[in-house]
Amino acid sequence: MTDERRGAVEAADSVLVALADPTRRQLLDLLAAQGEATATTLAGRLPVSRQAVVKHLAVLDAAGLVSGSRVGREVRYAVRPAALDATAQWMAALAADWDRRLANIKRVAEEAEGDSR
Repeated sequence: MTDERRGAVEAADSVLVALADPTRRQLLDLLAAQGEATATTLAGRLPVSRQAVVKHLAVLDAAGLVSGSRVGREVRYAVRPAALDATAQWMAALAADWDRRLANIKRVAEEAEGDSR
C-alpha cells in the first residue's frame, strides 16, 4: 500500500470512527442546518451537557469534520465537508472495485454455464 493510499485510509478511519456515534452525527446535522454554532447553543438542542458536546466536537475536529473559530469569548463551530467528501470518494472507489470483481465473477459463471450446455 502506498503512503498516499495509507493516508487516505487512515483519514477515512478517523471520519468513520467520528461518525459512529449518534450524538456526533446529530451535531453535524445541527451545524449543517445552522451554518455555525457555539457548544452552548448545540448543547441546548441535545440531551447532553455542554462539556459532552465540547468533547464530541473535539473528536469531530480531530477527524477534520468541523472547525472552531474564536469570536470574542466564544468558539463557533462549522462543518468542514472536505474530510467527508474524501471519505465518500474512498468508499465510492471501493464500491466500484467490488462492482468490477462481481461483474467478472458473473461473466465467468455465465461462460461456464454456456460451456456446460
